[in-house]
Amino acid sequence: MIETPEWVKHAVFYQIFPDRFARFGGDHLPAGIKLKPWGSCPGEQGYQGGDLYGICDRLDYLVELGVNAIYLNPIFSSASNHRYHTYDYFEVDPLLGGNKALRALLDQAHVRGIKVVLDGVFNHASRGFWAFHHILENGQDSPYLDWFLIDDWPLRPYHADESNPPNYQSWWGLPALPKFNIQNPGVRKYIYDVAEYWLKFGIDGWRLDVPGEIDDDEFWREFRRRVKAINPNAYICGEIWQRATHWLQGDMFDATMNYEFCSLTLSYFGYQALRDDYHKNNLPLQSIDTNSFMAAIEDMVAAQDWQVTQVQFNLLGSHDMARPLWILREDRYALQQAFLFQMTMPGAPCIYYGDEIAMTGEDDPYCRGAYPWHQPELVDQAMLDFVRSVVQLRHKYQPLRTGRLSFDRDLPEDVLGFRRELPEQQVQVLINRGKVPQAVKIDGDLNWHLVLGRKGQVQSHGRYLQVMLPPRRYAVLSRSTAPVAMVAGI
Repeated sequence: MIETPEWVKHAVFYQIFPDRFARFGGDHLPAGIKLKPWGSCPGEQGYQGGDLYGICDRLDYLVELGVNAIYLNPIFSSASNHRYHTYDYFEVDPLLGGNKALRALLDQAHVRGIKVVLDGVFNHASRGFWAFHHILENGQDSPYLDWFLIDDWPLRPYHADESNPPNYQSWWGLPALPKFNIQNPGVRKYIYDVAEYWLKFGIDGWRLDVPGEIDDDEFWREFRRRVKAINPNAYICGEIWQRATHWLQGDMFDATMNYEFCSLTLSYFGYQALRDDYHKNNLPLQSIDTNSFMAAIEDMVAAQDWQVTQVQFNLLGSHDMARPLWILREDRYALQQAFLFQMTMPGAPCIYYGDEIAMTGEDDPYCRGAYPWHQPELVDQAMLDFVRSVVQLRHKYQPLRTGRLSFDRDLPEDVLGFRRELPEQQVQVLINRGKVPQAVKIDGDLNWHLVLGRKGQVQSHGRYLQVMLPPRRYAVLSRSTAPVAMVAGI
């Protein structure tokens, strides 16, 4: 029997790119440094100074939003603002506040019932990683030669391109990112030690960067055994862009980043404005009709065990792709409907920082702009209020987290209808993505009541209810035979 962490089924994640979420500053920063101004164009790269103390300072904002889990992009010492170029896996980057700042963040988050998951970059290190640096300094005399996969000498760690690639294996041929030799027992032990160290420190799980490039199932099985031995409830989520049932059999990962959900959702609700010429990692974006959409979602949900489905990492945007609002050509109605769908589907929804206030931007690095705390006029308050409302809806109604899913087939085209059901409570969701009003009948008992939508949308007609759906609007109804209870801190 497959077991997944119970808390993830009730989690609403918030993904934070640390350099760009919140800048606290203070004495923890190294002396004499120069940071980019907050809000600088992300295309300029550089460091804008977001840090972990800044996240601490904004935890109440996340609580108000309804977030109870954080996924942090890499935080370990690195010579890049995204910190996927790690040179010390046992030290939090001093620009983020160091290990003391992570201790403060974990303590303050846990008091508020918020879990914290870190990004584990274990396929590759950086040029500055101590073992690779040892090789650069000592050449073939270094005892760490077998920690990496070196093809020829002398090494070309800087001046390499497609016509003159690095002469050692690296991620996507980038000389700054030498690939670990995962078959080396010292490398395996080092990575396991890193994973164990931070779990003992108090983190609540790992998001694994490009784990499919470590083509060694036994490595991941042992990784899981060690993680779960320290914390059986730790979450292990792999970044696999395609359907990943191979890794989801209960012996490796709990879940994967569900880019399939992302592409289907944006394709369906954004069908009128979709940038279908945007392609990232073969992420398919193309208009899809309602019946095909329902069939695709059903197929996705059925592809793995129900325990896995309930903890799949359902995202609409991330640091690795253009902002969803940009993909939807700034269509706020489409983004709202996508958020509603995300919060009412099986799986753990994740909000990429700033999407809740309608931040926009094309592919990275432009999707990594600074959160505009300094410019409140850039906050779309209507979007923020809507996202808060659908997050709270998810927390309030248990079926939206663990109830079985069934779609309604006999509805007008452009109306999506589905139910989430537990024996004691059911929730009905209706979304009209089209530009004309639609009327939908709900047969059976009349104990349904509107929990999200406009007053007057539901009318009684004898033995059925009629729900009026204005163009591009929605309605959520509930009925229960047991009291409804809000979810407390997870």
